Amino acid sequence: MADAYGNVSLTCPAAALQRPRIPTLLSAFLTLLNDRLSESIVFPLLPFLLASFNADGRTLGLLAGSYALAQFAATPLIGALSDRFGRRPVIATCVAGSVLGLGLFAITVSMEWPKGALLPLMLLFGARLIDGFSGGTAATAGAVLADITPEEQRARAFGLIGVAFGLGFIIGPFVGGQLARINVTVPIWVATGFALVNLLVVLGLLPETHPRTARQAMPRKRDLNPFAQIAKVIGNPAVGRLCLGFFLFFLAFNGFTAILVLYFKQRFNWGPELATTAFLIVGVVATVVQGGLIGPLVKRLGEWKLTLTGLGLVILGCLLIPSTDPQQAQAGVFSSVAILATGTGLVTPSLRSLVSRRLDSEGQGTALGSLQALQSLGSFLGPPLAGLSYDLLGQISPFVGSACLLIMVMLLVGGSPLPSRTQ
Repeated sequence: MADAYGNVSLTCPAAALQRPRIPTLLSAFLTLLNDRLSESIVFPLLPFLLASFNADGRTLGLLAGSYALAQFAATPLIGALSDRFGRRPVIATCVAGSVLGLGLFAITVSMEWPKGALLPLMLLFGARLIDGFSGGTAATAGAVLADITPEEQRARAFGLIGVAFGLGFIIGPFVGGQLARINVTVPIWVATGFALVNLLVVLGLLPETHPRTARQAMPRKRDLNPFAQIAKVIGNPAVGRLCLGFFLFFLAFNGFTAILVLYFKQRFNWGPELATTAFLIVGVVATVVQGGLIGPLVKRLGEWKLTLTGLGLVILGCLLIPSTDPQQAQAGVFSSVAILATGTGLVTPSLRSLVSRRLDSEGQGTALGSLQALQSLGSFLGPPLAGLSYDLLGQISPFVGSACLLIMVMLLVGGSPLPSRTQ
């Protein structure tokens, strides 16, 4: 089951284990893949899709952040609804929302609009908000996996989440870049089509895995308020500094990555194919680091040292990108984003683990759910702030500002080591 923040619990009714596994696993996997694939196709193409409407950094940042804002607001409610009414109707509704949001976005960018028209921008923001509000599918799909899997096999089942996310971050930019050769709007239609296939599979194959006997009442309104949980975890002396660092990391990271493609477009005159290749490299490197290297590295160095090392690599990559010579742009940028992705692949799981290990078992769910809320909040605030900085202070300013924030994160983490026996 999942709590209000989408955290999967470790108890599942025995009746749920009798559900058909293959259709259920296929439905959950496609839902998880669609969750990442639609975003990884759309996001790198936003500056090119916006070119006919408004190409400034502020608009790009707000549009990039609007998805995260809607997801931040809706995820607690979606988790609670799946516990109250079941997984199948919630997943079906969320995927239908994804089809609607992506479809509206595709229609809007495919139409001819009068120059300076406000309506298309309003429709684009509406489409992103719809997609974000229905973007809580990952938590509910994870709950489906918990429902049908015995406790001793859950680690393997939850590996599907990592596989789906990794594939989404790799396939999305590749497909987007290749299809953009035909027309920059084609990848958005393909993403819409994949979401529609996902919806048909869910409606046709996914059984209800959450028995009525295990349904839970809706929580109180204040328990669905993500800000209340954030305030609680930030105020916790055991993990407050680390959680604040977690928020600042995603504020910085999502800030400069939101304007990255716009920077490539204006600084190096790159088209969609080269721009999406940079994100493809990020997906491949981050998947290799988190999928194969993080375990041995944690055993050798510990989470605290890995977090600091990863932050150093992210700062280095962040500063190398604007230092790249336009005459050697591809080599400079691709190596820089590889360094960046390596650092991110180290920081995210290590910092989560640092928070988790400082808490007893009773505080795990709330704290880790709050980390997701902090990540969404940082993902919302970072892009508009970076876009504003890009327009007012210059192209390099988001990179420098993000590097300064990441140094602050290093100071927060550096002052919060684990006891020496657990390093």
